[in-house]
Amino acid sequence: MTPKYPEKISFAHLPTPLEEMQRLGKHLGGPRLFIKRDDQTGLATGGNKTRKLEYLVADALAHGCDHLITTGGVQSNHCRQTAAAAAHMGLGCSLVLSGNAPETITGNLLLNKLLGAHVYWAGDRPRPLVMAELAEEQRILGHKPYIIPLGGSNVMGATGYVCAMNELVAQLQEQRLNIDFIIVASSSGGTQAGMVLGSVVSGFNGQILGISIDHEAGNLKTQVAALATATAAHLNIPQLALADRIEVNDDYLGGGYAIVGETEREAIQLVAQLEGILLDPVYTGRAMGGLIDLIRWGAFTRGQTVLFWHTGGNAALPAFADSLVS
Repeated sequence: MTPKYPEKISFAHLPTPLEEMQRLGKHLGGPRLFIKRDDQTGLATGGNKTRKLEYLVADALAHGCDHLITTGGVQSNHCRQTAAAAAHMGLGCSLVLSGNAPETITGNLLLNKLLGAHVYWAGDRPRPLVMAELAEEQRILGHKPYIIPLGGSNVMGATGYVCAMNELVAQLQEQRLNIDFIIVASSSGGTQAGMVLGSVVSGFNGQILGISIDHEAGNLKTQVAALATATAAHLNIPQLALADRIEVNDDYLGGGYAIVGETEREAIQLVAQLEGILLDPVYTGRAMGGLIDLIRWGAFTRGQTVLFWHTGGNAALPAFADSLVS
């Protein structure tokens, strides 16, 4: 099966490291634990969106666009990486963030400013509507805007994680490792959709479990399945029963999106203190908290090997200081 990949612009630091978390694994007394370090993709502290942006920015340039427009939460990692990609490529960038401006500029919001992005606040208005209005303003000014959806989660963005699975399988073969489960934070669905499709393309035989950050499991599975299927069609891959491969756990939604509770706090502190690795408060902290809990109640056996896919985001940590330390 040979997908027909679109053109991309290479600015991610790839391949990202594959490391064993020996001290965390010993502490938990469960399966052997590894981590895929997509927090080290480069692009203003890195993260999973960088892989997606290699294809999205290439598509923007192929269409003659000179201004990127996207959206996200106040501390959006996707927006920060989009701003960095725009700066790297000499493109304009407008970011539509949720709600209203906070009193303090910190974390990703500070980096957006340093990267030269124009930040707009949606307030109570739908973010897609605000993006459409900004795009029209850019056209009036003589620019050609390119709108990137939330999380970069469309067929172009998901393609980045189809390729990421090829990268992982090559590393596993080199290190003679077998992975039984991959655990990844899942929200807008593009990363998990690409990974599920990529597992078919690459021949990865393990299971991929998305820990939902902010959606009920049934809704997220439907979203991921639709995007995986659309990406398969886009890459000229024969239609497959992809929905059967999508697994989502929504037991760790906690207090809601970007609300740090004990699950996230313990996970961030444990991984920092045992492995010297920083997780973020919104995505990887919650997903790792889910993994830790699953290990404690015996979802994985000692004879298995589990990979945690680190999607980045630690630049947001300063914005959550009050919730993370006492």
